[in-house]
Amino acid sequence: MGISYQKGWVRPRGKKWHGCFRRTELDPETNTPKLVTHSFVLGFRSELSKSQAREKLEDEIAKLGGRSTGAPSVVNGAVTFEWFVKNRYLPLKEGDWREETAKIKKYLIQADLVDVFGDYRLENFDKVILQTHLNRLAKIHSRDRVLQIRSYMRAIFAEAVDQDFIPKDPARKVRPPANLREVDKTTLSWDQLRAALEKLGDISLRDWILMKLDMSNALRPSELFPLRWRCFLEDNRVLDIQETVYKGKLRPFGKTKSSLTKVPIADVLANEIAEYREECRKQGKDTSPDGFMFPGRFGGPMDSSNFRHRVLHKLARELELPKLTFQVIRRTIATLGKTKGHPKDIQGLMRHSRLATTMEVYMQSLQREVRTAINSIHDELVATGTGGPDPQTPQARSPERLNRVTGERASGQKSSVVAEKKQNTTEGGEKKTVVPSRGKILPFAGKMRANGLGGVPLSS
Repeated sequence: MGISYQKGWVRPRGKKWHGCFRRTELDPETNTPKLVTHSFVLGFRSELSKSQAREKLEDEIAKLGGRSTGAPSVVNGAVTFEWFVKNRYLPLKEGDWREETAKIKKYLIQADLVDVFGDYRLENFDKVILQTHLNRLAKIHSRDRVLQIRSYMRAIFAEAVDQDFIPKDPARKVRPPANLREVDKTTLSWDQLRAALEKLGDISLRDWILMKLDMSNALRPSELFPLRWRCFLEDNRVLDIQETVYKGKLRPFGKTKSSLTKVPIADVLANEIAEYREECRKQGKDTSPDGFMFPGRFGGPMDSSNFRHRVLHKLARELELPKLTFQVIRRTIATLGKTKGHPKDIQGLMRHSRLATTMEVYMQSLQREVRTAINSIHDELVATGTGGPDPQTPQARSPERLNRVTGERASGQKSSVVAEKKQNTTEGGEKKTVVPSRGKILPFAGKMRANGLGGVPLSS
């Protein structure tokens, strides 16, 4: 922030004293600095002497230039964006951020906002400048990053208004661009997961156990790699997550409040982990309670980034998978798990604080499930349906009806096939086969053409 030490000058105009001073501003059209003369009313000449007017002018210049006068904070148009962020915004927010979170947030604010608008004065911002910048970011960055920058932008200018540095918030109505780059939503199939496990089983017992545990319980890499043998409660078939790791540094907290907890594991997997521990003991590795279950080269927890490049990316290339990372595995388990349990159960498996995170971010729609739903809707639409009992006179199913329904389900016949075989009785007692809707299309189209109503001809 530039500090002005000029005193300016006082000029009488009519019945009032006017104070004048010069300062350098950024021209929004040419984006170059220029010297501008400012003038404002100090008071009536009948109430202020010339010396009093000069003192008042010096106070106003000191406020606008950043020098402390002992007066309360007022609108300060000379404050630059970079100065406000570093001296007024970040000190208020850093206390609420964890160390690794603060590094990411400060990097994004610096790279996408401060480096661009560092020398801009707060008074020069408007909605058009900020919206144009956000639209430009949307062309080169992901959806999540653009939305984060918009959030930081709004928070910074809201704080500037709250602290009386600007009278109006220019970022209040800045909207996210419509054409945002979608985030990666890659998911795999059960066959692809099994193929990856089978491939690892022929290479490394440690990596095979690690990946099977990760795929079974959808653990985050920060929770998986710092597991110690004391975390494996064999008798209870439980894994006690007690700490996490970030860039080699162990932490007594996790990503969410439910990250550090006890999670059940499959009985077969518990036996395999016990066998893996015995194998490690035979090889002379540390299997004490404080020893790591998946140690790296120097005895500490393995580095997740190294494992991702060394193992997962290699598996993806060899098996021709679209992508294989820990995030893809978590998203896959959440998606495929829809058919294995209630969404609340999947939320517990993922250990998310909110169900919306599980449903909207991790669970993806599968083409096979969509097609199954469409076929079911179509079958109900074209078939006569399975009419239930009269709602006014509810009755239990008879043994004959129960056996018939059970037989239909066991045989796996579709409702459309049942509709084709279904027969109705006419008034004369004769049986009449119900023609499925598929068989009515051609006669119906012929009738439409005969009446001159056919708009689209059907190919034979």
